[in-house]
Amino acid sequence: MALLLLLVVVVLVSLAASTYVLRRDLEQQYEQRALAIARSLASDPTVAQRVTTDRPDPAGPLQQQAERIRRETQALYVVVTDDHGIRFSHPTPSNVGKMVSTSPDEALRGREVVTIEKGTLGYSARGKVPLRNADGQVVGEVSVGIATSEISHETRKLVLLLALVALAPLAVGVVGAVTLVRRLRRTTLGLEPEEMADLLREHAAVLGGVRDAVVAVDTDGRVTVSNPEADRLVGPSAGRGLRRGTTIEDSGAGPELVDLFQQEPAPDGVLRVVGGRVVVATRLVVQRDGRDLGQVLILRDRSDLDHLARELEATRALTDALRAQSHEHRNRLHTLTGMLHHGDLDAARGYVEELNAQTTWVTGVDDPYLAGLLAAKAAAASEAGVSLVVSEATWLDARVVHPLDVVTVVGNLIDNGIRAAEEGARDPRWVEVTLVSDGADLVVHVADSGDGVPPELAGQLYDHGFTTRDSSAAGHGIGLALARHTARAHGGDVTLVDGGGADHGAAFEAVLAGVLATRPADRRTQEESVR
Repeated sequence: MALLLLLVVVVLVSLAASTYVLRRDLEQQYEQRALAIARSLASDPTVAQRVTTDRPDPAGPLQQQAERIRRETQALYVVVTDDHGIRFSHPTPSNVGKMVSTSPDEALRGREVVTIEKGTLGYSARGKVPLRNADGQVVGEVSVGIATSEISHETRKLVLLLALVALAPLAVGVVGAVTLVRRLRRTTLGLEPEEMADLLREHAAVLGGVRDAVVAVDTDGRVTVSNPEADRLVGPSAGRGLRRGTTIEDSGAGPELVDLFQQEPAPDGVLRVVGGRVVVATRLVVQRDGRDLGQVLILRDRSDLDHLARELEATRALTDALRAQSHEHRNRLHTLTGMLHHGDLDAARGYVEELNAQTTWVTGVDDPYLAGLLAAKAAAASEAGVSLVVSEATWLDARVVHPLDVVTVVGNLIDNGIRAAEEGARDPRWVEVTLVSDGADLVVHVADSGDGVPPELAGQLYDHGFTTRDSSAAGHGIGLALARHTARAHGGDVTLVDGGGADHGAAFEAVLAGVLATRPADRRTQEESVR
């Protein structure tokens, strides 16, 4: 509305300015026209002669000559005076012989005058010229007036024409203004400038204050909004944020973020590994008044919670290991007490020596974290009707120096094996784990009795969100991806070494470099071999 009012005001001001200029030009033109008529009459030598020889007469020749010129030129009046300002002609005969109503002094001094003045006949554009005799002496004046009503009439016609001409651009301007206003209202969703300013301030405050990453794209897939948390989680390297105004593929985000925007149906609180961090992803469609405005992806960083969960898992594994060790020690003490009670000293001595040679209750595993994890997973597998077996090839005589990451990889592989065996068609159901130390590296093999992995799905196993289980089940589709990411962070990897066979299901291998602490004796042996 303000824009339309401004447009109308501009047109009216322009029209008023044009009217003023046109009227001023018309006044000057009519003044010059009156002056030209006066000059023409004054140039007639008989006029000066009659002024000097005749007396003013309403029926005299000067009156008739002046009236004839007045009618021909459509002037308001044509007045001839002597050098005292006494009229010899006038449209009103009764005024002949009387003094003129306006001063004739300038013309009688020999100067021409143009002006707009009010006389006995009203306002008029006047031209006054001196009347000279044959010797050039001023003997009177000739005054011609053109009514200002004619000027007003011509002005009205020109203004009307200008108004008609101005209607076209005014109409175009109004249509353009209405179109622009409607487009702006559609673009701004009907918000006024003050509301948009408030919204912008709130937008900056909210996006800067939330702990979740927020990335928004328009209907063409171009990045429109990203807050600092989003730049930290999914932005390109070197500390740069997402490039706004570009498509999500060209914005600098990783393929994980692109997949989340393209995934159908839209993710709703699903776990993903994005940029090496575990996040909960939710994608929302933004609409207003039935219009599609784009999509917003919300990422909640769960890495700290995941770290705590892994630490809790490792602690639980160690607690289970200590509980099992305490129970096993009680059994061994009872056995030793029985031998001593019966006086079997030699047998008791041999039993003590055998116990001294063993460092753990899981054959071949000398680390309490892994031993406790295996004990806990064995109990979980038993509840699922699956037997967890530690193979005879297992030999791990070193302690783990990165228990959280090792528990993450081994635990996820065992969990996948237990689920595969539980849901598989083979019976009995089993999972076999092999742990082997290679210096400071840990090599893990996990095989199960499940149905295996079809060759066409082998390449999708490590994709974020991929699962062969019901896609609506929460918490699935991230284990292998997280295990592989963790293993690669230690210079290793997780690979599918066998998709399945006639007597077994899938077999996975994980290699974690530098996660074991070698024994001092081993280091001395290595130093001696170097010497």
